[in-house]
Amino acid sequence: MTSQNTERILSDALELPPIERADLIEQLLSSFEFPERNTIDELWAKEAEDRIDAYDRGEFTARSAKEVFDRIERK
Repeated sequence: MTSQNTERILSDALELPPIERADLIEQLLSSFEFPERNTIDELWAKEAEDRIDAYDRGEFTARSAKEVFDRIERK
């Protein structure tokens, strides 16, 4: 059951630009303590490094964050 306060916060959050929403999500998720958190963080770090390595090898090109978030906003 969602309180009015929660609904108001969600409504306000949905009005934020995509990057700010992503940052808010990360902060909220970071507030939870659970045993798998370190494993998940390590896996994401490895994924990021693998993607950087693939980019360096020329396996794909980069897009600006603005381009990515503009595309998300259009959907």
